Amino acid sequence: MTTTIYFSSNRLGEVTNDQLQRVLDRFDLGRLLSSEKTTEGVMGQTLYISSTAGQFVLKGNPLFSGQWVEERFMVEQLHTRTLIPVPAPYLVDDTEDIFGWSYAVMPRLYGEHIHTPELQARLTSLDKQQMAEILAAALLELHSWKVKSSGELDTTTLAIRPFEISYRAWLYARIRYWLEDARKYSDISVQDMEWVEGILEDSRQAFDQLEAATFVMGDFKPQNVLVQNGENGWRVSGLFDFTTAYFGDGVADLQKITTMYLENGQEELAQQFLAVYFKGMEAKEGFTERFRVHMLCQQILNWGCAKAMKQVTWDDKLSFAEWAQKFTDVEIYKS
Repeated sequence: MTTTIYFSSNRLGEVTNDQLQRVLDRFDLGRLLSSEKTTEGVMGQTLYISSTAGQFVLKGNPLFSGQWVEERFMVEQLHTRTLIPVPAPYLVDDTEDIFGWSYAVMPRLYGEHIHTPELQARLTSLDKQQMAEILAAALLELHSWKVKSSGELDTTTLAIRPFEISYRAWLYARIRYWLEDARKYSDISVQDMEWVEGILEDSRQAFDQLEAATFVMGDFKPQNVLVQNGENGWRVSGLFDFTTAYFGDGVADLQKITTMYLENGQEELAQQFLAVYFKGMEAKEGFTERFRVHMLCQQILNWGCAKAMKQVTWDDKLSFAEWAQKFTDVEIYKS
């Protein structure tokens, strides 16, 4: 279920102080001081809570059965396997007597989101380069968690359930599905379709030769990453929202940060980010081909979403292939 793509979520709705105090009582987390909505992250599913015991985040009204089991498993594993700050302990209440839905409570992580104008205005060129490097290093650390087969977590057995088809077949089917979906809202020509199929065919061998499967966060983006500047420079101070995590090709996690840099006209930072990741990764063979496919997948989603919601921010006369090539053909330095 984690590989399902969600464009909206179940929002919390009206939450009272009495309900929040009952949550705190259930986990012995002190007396309620205040609460406020979060501005980033999981689309209305979260709330900040301040109590006499500390600062917390409440996440409720799950998108699917087993969401809390999956997220707690991922958080606990990453807390043990990496040094990246994640929201542990991840406390879950499966009962629905307080809100009418189940929820999770976790410690609040601190730092700044990398894409905010306030932070960007303070950053020097050196700061931005270091930021790109620490983001790549964080992904390398996440991807050190390897398993035998690509797949999703079975929330009953807590074992990895392999995809019923090969990872390449699963990924390619996903890309073709969302391309067909995008055609409902935009003009995607035969030439565009042929261009996509050409990329997939050229990358077939690179995916078929991929041996190990790694943890894939599935949503490694600015809204889910916090950073802080300390004595030793910038560091990732928080990582959260593992709703779409699975196991496959870790290169898939590069697409959203790379897209952010390219959309901001920061091609050199995109290249720095990719170069640091490539230098530190183990399965280097076929990297360019796989990266291109993952970027293609992301841009199909971005194109379809923008067209459907009439929120196109680029030259609307461009064909899909003309527009997407900016992202799929970014130069990768493999120093």
